[in-house]
Amino acid sequence: MGFQNLVCMIFIITLVISQYENCMIIGRHHHLHKNSTTKILHASDPFTSSKVTTTFQEASQHGLNVARTWAFNDGGYNNALQISPGSYNENVFKGLDFIISEAGKNGIRLILSLVNNWNDYGGKSQYVQWARERGQYVNNDDDFFTHPIVKEYYKNHVKDWVREKAAYVKSIDSNHLLEGFYGDSMLEKKQFNFGNQVGTDFISNNQVPEIDFATIHLYPDQWVSNSGETAQDDFVSKWVQAHIQDSNDVLGKPILLTEFKKSSRSSGYNVDKRDSYLGKLYNFIFNSASNGGPCAGGLFWQLMAQEMNGLHDGYEVIFDENPSTANVITQQSKKMSNLE
Repeated sequence: MGFQNLVCMIFIITLVISQYENCMIIGRHHHLHKNSTTKILHASDPFTSSKVTTTFQEASQHGLNVARTWAFNDGGYNNALQISPGSYNENVFKGLDFIISEAGKNGIRLILSLVNNWNDYGGKSQYVQWARERGQYVNNDDDFFTHPIVKEYYKNHVKDWVREKAAYVKSIDSNHLLEGFYGDSMLEKKQFNFGNQVGTDFISNNQVPEIDFATIHLYPDQWVSNSGETAQDDFVSKWVQAHIQDSNDVLGKPILLTEFKKSSRSSGYNVDKRDSYLGKLYNFIFNSASNGGPCAGGLFWQLMAQEMNGLHDGYEVIFDENPSTANVITQQSKKMSNLE
């Protein structure tokens, strides 16, 4: 109903940790560790909203205590949050309110993502399309970042882009965090990118003072799918280590691995490989956190409750159906908690 096709939850198992450089996360000193994600599409439907509650309860029971959620759904999508610039569906807002309430009841903090770089659920392309429909000349979707009318649409929705938007939100509530998104970094760092040159600028965007922490995503089974397992494994190591190093040496800010896992639809997949992959990334996170480094946590994609079959994309984790993976997640939570 109202909140369907709106929210994707990514849970971070977090632990209270020491301050990194000049950045504190969520008011207290936090290390964010492992995560899971879950699409929660039924928050405002009384017949399915229990799935939201169940997912938060299960997440909390396994040590997850921070979640990132898609708090957007723009344009012509079913049950859109923002139907057109400045026009909203109140029922969808009620669904978001329900998610925030249920998170609080289960001791889970939320990171709200307010727009998508991709086209799913509107994204930056929808803002550009709105301007085009109103007679504005726009070249492509990246005009979201530069065209004054497009920026004004988003400014009115969230209040200004990067520095201005971050400063505005923090002026309203200094305890709310803003999350920078991964893109191309410095020229000499492009060697670590996979073949496609997509995204924003990892270094320059995250150097904005109002951005609290940096993030990266990681899908080797999609990004370097034509490579063998050894090459993919090598890419993962270089990708993660380079960004952790940049966060330490250049940014001086925490970094989160947001979105990673192996798809059950990938060639050669089995549960042992998935669990091993999660363990590898969790080791990067733990080794950085335990040595006072910048990597503060990770958010795997994606955690779901049972009977959410229509949302499965091959990356889903259902704790009751995936006991070995649940154990990997729980053990990482305990390790990170012991760093407190």
